[in-house]
Amino acid sequence: MDISIFSVHWSSLSDFFAMGGYGFYVWGSFLATALLLFIEGVQAKRAWHDELRDLAQAYELDEGLAQLHKERS
Repeated sequence: MDISIFSVHWSSLSDFFAMGGYGFYVWGSFLATALLLFIEGVQAKRAWHDELRDLAQAYELDEGLAQLHKERS
């Protein structure tokens, strides 16, 4: 089996980044994907903290209602 057909060779680093004339599309797509993954991670972290804050507020409200109910009984 000839493995040389599976390897990719570039004569220089600029040829690697040019990707045979498709470098703009290849690297642009890579950059867009990386950016969107980063934004998704930031939004997920923000949503997680918002949910924790909401749960803490609900817990405090529940504790306050329980205390109020105990005082009235």
